[in-house]
Amino acid sequence: MTQIGRPTTAHTIRLGDASSVVLDWAGATDVGLRRAHNEDSFVARSPLFVVADGMGGHSAGDVASDAVVRRLDESATGDFFDTESLEEALRLATDDIEVAAVGTELGVGTTVTGAILTREGDSAYFTIFNVGDSRVYMLDSGLLSQVTVDHSVVQEMVAAGMLHPDDAENHPDSNVITKAIGFGAEPSPDYWRVPARAGLRLLICSDGLTKELPTAAIAAGLAEHADTEEAATALVAAAVAAGGRDNVTAVVVDVRKVVEKADLEATLPTDRLPRP
Repeated sequence: MTQIGRPTTAHTIRLGDASSVVLDWAGATDVGLRRAHNEDSFVARSPLFVVADGMGGHSAGDVASDAVVRRLDESATGDFFDTESLEEALRLATDDIEVAAVGTELGVGTTVTGAILTREGDSAYFTIFNVGDSRVYMLDSGLLSQVTVDHSVVQEMVAAGMLHPDDAENHPDSNVITKAIGFGAEPSPDYWRVPARAGLRLLICSDGLTKELPTAAIAAGLAEHADTEEAATALVAAAVAAGGRDNVTAVVVDVRKVVEKADLEATLPTDRLPRP
């Protein structure tokens, strides 16, 4: 298990002469009750909020998830990140994983999901990406929604109308994924873009959390804890208490405040407006 970053509050990122976004974030992880080793890894530091869930045995899975978060962390050197840099880091991680996979029979890999902070003009966005069955949720105006779509056999069955969504988690093939980083495959994430608006809360988590907690429990945990560190810790603890059959990891990100140039100008006297 590799953990990069530390809980942070009121981190201000400048977008322009008069624009900024303020973020809070925190991550938590637990080995669970049935695994001997924690193969999850995460990075929680702007502009990267990423969870990787390794596969391939206690040492190999840990190496795979570590390769992903470390390559991403090495690549993100500024306040913002982009999909081209993301995919290049995943290719480098794939090469690292191939070295680790030498001599293994089943191969080595990892799921990876997360949100990277991107910029367009004087506006900030989260570019959310996914490979595998770890997930990103967003809590916005009190409503929780799943942003990512699993790359899994049961998700394909649900999409084809062969399986009801409520039966997916308990299906015998619920752990079978159709896409991962490693196993000799070219990285090909799916993407979504979400504006970084004030009040938005993101949850990035491994399937060790979502397989133990129903959506209502996840929503309640996020709503009950205003502090990001408390929210992440409480969700992980709840998943362990509910069974803890797998490693459990959660990263919570809050957009505390957004200041846009137009908002600032509207509050200034006419003779103090900034020059265009």
